[in-house]
Amino acid sequence: MTPTEQSLEIGVILMGLAGGLAIFLYGMELLTNALKASTGKRLKALLARMTTNRFKGVLAGALVTAIIQSSSVTTVLVVGFVSAGLMHLQQSIPIIMGASIGTTITAQIVAFKITHFALLIVALGFAMQFLSRNEVIQRTGTMIFGFGLIFFGMSLMGDATSPLRDYPPFIHFLQEMTQPLYAILASAVFTALVQSSSATTGVIIVLASQGLITLDQGIALVFGANIGTCVTALLAAIGKSREALRAALVHILFNTLGVVVWFWFIPELATLIRDISPQHPELAGITRLAAETPRQIANAHTLFNVGNTLLFIGFTGWFARLATQLVPITAEEKARKLVPRYLDKTLLDTPTLALDRVRMEIGRMAEQLLPMLRKGVQLAMDGTSRELSELNRMDSEVGMLHGPILDYLQDLSRGDLSSREAELAYHYLAIASYYENIGDSLKLHLIHVGRKRLEEGLEISEETRKLIEEMVEMLIQLLEKATQAITRMERKPAREVVKAKNEINRLAADIERHVVRRMSADAPLRRLTYQTETELLEALKRVYYFTKRIAKEVLQADTGKKKDARKVA
Repeated sequence: MTPTEQSLEIGVILMGLAGGLAIFLYGMELLTNALKASTGKRLKALLARMTTNRFKGVLAGALVTAIIQSSSVTTVLVVGFVSAGLMHLQQSIPIIMGASIGTTITAQIVAFKITHFALLIVALGFAMQFLSRNEVIQRTGTMIFGFGLIFFGMSLMGDATSPLRDYPPFIHFLQEMTQPLYAILASAVFTALVQSSSATTGVIIVLASQGLITLDQGIALVFGANIGTCVTALLAAIGKSREALRAALVHILFNTLGVVVWFWFIPELATLIRDISPQHPELAGITRLAAETPRQIANAHTLFNVGNTLLFIGFTGWFARLATQLVPITAEEKARKLVPRYLDKTLLDTPTLALDRVRMEIGRMAEQLLPMLRKGVQLAMDGTSRELSELNRMDSEVGMLHGPILDYLQDLSRGDLSSREAELAYHYLAIASYYENIGDSLKLHLIHVGRKRLEEGLEISEETRKLIEEMVEMLIQLLEKATQAITRMERKPAREVVKAKNEINRLAADIERHVVRRMSADAPLRRLTYQTETELLEALKRVYYFTKRIAKEVLQADTGKKKDARKVA
């Protein structure tokens, strides 16, 4: 073969590899987007809710990633939650660990040799999209279409790389890659460029299916993919809060430290994987390598990530502290939490604009309360004494916004206000106070419940816990609607809050019946448990009481109806 012919063949190979990879990535994008559209809201709720302990967090991260087929998407969601204050850094770490486990499902699926049926799957998915007018069927078709493209892309990459088996320069290149460090670096760079560890794993398995790489080389390449995928989360943290940057940094630390630990045991890991994976002793040479290695690499990927999580799950606090040391809390960051953002004194001479700023600042108070409600109830049921003390800090941040709002409204009332402006100022004053009351009530009752539980050795039953969590989710939705009503001055969400009274009463009645049944059961410390669970329920009922008052204030402010505060139901 002449140099020109060789060069032409390499060009064709690279074209086939690049085209196959592009189709693979496009299929992944279609599949991920369709899955997010179908289950996104529920998966976000699952992530936000399952942070009560580190093992639930790992399970949530693994489950969500297995469903949406992208650890990067899960980690980006977590970075967003941390940035929004819906979860704290330490709560996010187990989810990030779980995401690394969930992404190994992709490799396991890819290792099944179903590329021969790729075009059939593509045709089926396309037909479902094109022929049906049903949105659910169309979305399912998009998933199947994307799934088929993944395997079609792999088939193209496999066909393109098959001539490399006998190409001396490539064989020489692979021989040079026997040094694991080079393989890790090359794989990390490639993954960072394509923004998908699943794509890198797919290419690795394609190379393995052609008998082009050994298991030891495949393991090193998988290690590099785990490091390279951290770039996506790091990019997602750009422009977000420093807390979000810390979450992205934890992802890098966790994956990189895992690789550092396992790097020295690649031969031992390879031996273990060979022992637990299917073998084909009837084959020999490259043929046997091609038959066995893809599944072995998928198993190594899974074992590596599960092992990392088991190794580091006890060190979530350490990861959080290290990330905070590397990205320290600045004076500006502390001040931003404590100082009002919207109360501009230069606007006091323009009451309409000043009142708009008050509504915006009240919205910030609500932002502090939402995580306090979700996390506070969980801490009351599960938290340590040290964790419970965090509720004091969270309530104090609400208070640090409440005081300036009152002062600002007082300054505003000294000016020349129309009757309508004076009425709105009165309503906003009442609403800010109701938000403050929610924070005070949560702090008082939840800390008391949590400390009594710890002192008496009480345990909230699983059924009570589920009923309480259901009510908390309902209250969070209502508090969000009440906040939307005040910040946007919209009647519809306010009316929905008021109308939710029957549903809240139903949930409260379910909890009360269950608590009473437990009281009559032959259970240890049942009287103290009854008192504790009842107090927890009363705290939640008071949250709805004040949330409903906020909604009614919005409705009355919107209609311009004058009223006496004592007449509010």
